[in-house]
Amino acid sequence: MKYSNLVKRIAGEGADAWITHYAAGAARARGEDVIILSVGDPDVQTPAPVVERAIECLRGGDTHYTPVAGRDALREAIARCHHERSGQTVDGTNAIFLAGAQNALLISALCLTEPGDEVIAFEPLYPTYPATLEASGARMVRVPAPASANFRPDLTALEASITPRTRAIFFASPNNPSGHVLTAEELAVIGDLARRHALWVVADEVYAGLAPGGRVPSLAAELPEQVVTISSLSKSHAMPGWRAGWLVGPKTLVAHAEMLALAMLYGLPGFIQEAALTALQIAPSAEARMREFCANRRDLVLSELAGAPGIRCCAPDAGMFMLIDVRGCGMSGHEFMTGLFRSERVSVLDGGAFGKGTADFVRLFFGTDEASLREGCARIRRFAQAAA
Repeated sequence: MKYSNLVKRIAGEGADAWITHYAAGAARARGEDVIILSVGDPDVQTPAPVVERAIECLRGGDTHYTPVAGRDALREAIARCHHERSGQTVDGTNAIFLAGAQNALLISALCLTEPGDEVIAFEPLYPTYPATLEASGARMVRVPAPASANFRPDLTALEASITPRTRAIFFASPNNPSGHVLTAEELAVIGDLARRHALWVVADEVYAGLAPGGRVPSLAAELPEQVVTISSLSKSHAMPGWRAGWLVGPKTLVAHAEMLALAMLYGLPGFIQEAALTALQIAPSAEARMREFCANRRDLVLSELAGAPGIRCCAPDAGMFMLIDVRGCGMSGHEFMTGLFRSERVSVLDGGAFGKGTADFVRLFFGTDEASLREGCARIRRFAQAAA
């Protein structure tokens, strides 16, 4: 039997990088002594008021159909949060509530691009981006943000990559895996190119609440008819399993996204929406808690691995990940990842999963409990010393 070409486009890349992570998860389930630093699921509980609100709504029978784009009160709260973060004046009709930022990325790609189009993304990039951005049939064009430039995007290469087929620029700020935040100056160049070439700009700001002050520079207010902003509660409120995200953009795009969400989701659970509304109402304190948690864990890793032979930690601006250069160990990121797990039972992620430019790096997740992080760093140091 025949399948559509879509199945090839969504097959993804870098699947081998996850084999070690899955093996580590299976080993831990068997009760083995493993430390998992390979996936971004913070060791922090969802704020109690959010949980209690969900339970209250469940017990109250809030389990029926809901508006496809989300309840009005939630959409208005998203709009207020977006305005506070970006300065863009919007209302609830500029927002749609979706099943996480990943769902918002896919819907954006499907609504904005089609076969024959080109979509630009900065590399390193999150491993789901290639499949997500090419699901529509568009082709993703990678522009480097190289390690040699401290993971800043090559803006000259960006301009050179634009062709008559280019339709959009997608980026994450803060970036996953580097944790770097695009500066106002870098965004000014991107905005000028978008304006001159009539390009969509899709800004994945899922980690923005973890940036200093809880915000990142934005083009949304400057280019309101061209910028789509994506976010969620997964990282800022320790709610990855709630699948609570959204996009904010032009009202016409939101209307199109609603039609696609109708086909995909037919609305999201009411008790989740009420919990999300509560989360947004306590966002300042919840995000401050997560910023402090991540900053403390980042500093712990930098301290514990300082001076370790053969490796170099690349301190992030924000987020819960750190890239580690392992070239001094004479290994690729994949070799370091597999060797570390085999000998020390610590799982990290091969940097090659994020692009060729980080093939000699590994990504370490530091949003776990302090004891595990200290022990994990001790094992990494021991492995690096043995390899040096």
